[in-house]
Amino acid sequence: MIIVLGLVVLIAAVVVGVAGVLGNHGVSHALVHPFAVLGYHVTGSSGRLFLYGIVVGAVGMAALSLLLAAARRTSRRGSDARRSLRQSRLETAAVSRDRDGLLDQRETAREYAAGVPGAAAPRSDSDEGPDDSRGGRPRLFGRRPAPRQAAAAPPEPLNGQDAPDAPADAPAP
Repeated sequence: MIIVLGLVVLIAAVVVGVAGVLGNHGVSHALVHPFAVLGYHVTGSSGRLFLYGIVVGAVGMAALSLLLAAARRTSRRGSDARRSLRQSRLETAAVSRDRDGLLDQRETAREYAAGVPGAAAPRSDSDEGPDDSRGGRPRLFGRRPAPRQAAAAPPEPLNGQDAPDAPADAPAP
């Protein structure tokens, strides 16, 4: 309906423009005082001046429609990006809930296995041997075992002297 209304208004504007140009043609409608626009001297009839006004208006409307089309496209891209971001956040939240549920299930299973008599407690990573089926692959989830530290060696003597058996903060005899 809006397209039909727009076409009717456009046809009416063209008819009025043609009637204005043809109705104001000839010597009787000559411009009394010629004027200049951007260095171009406008002479002739008032019909020709009206035609120039129509051309300038059409060019202005074309430029305005291009500007509005670009703004509409930019706005549409922004709304699509916001919609994609919202969808991505919803998916991330769903995956996080699923992960938390699986972690809770794993903890519940470990607690159940540790609490039931005769059930084998789950093995920790430090119990794995070289013949284990994991083959040294990195763990994806869970905690990694802390590296084992070597037993503390006795302090070395300073300047060839024997180290005292007393702690360093003890008073000297």
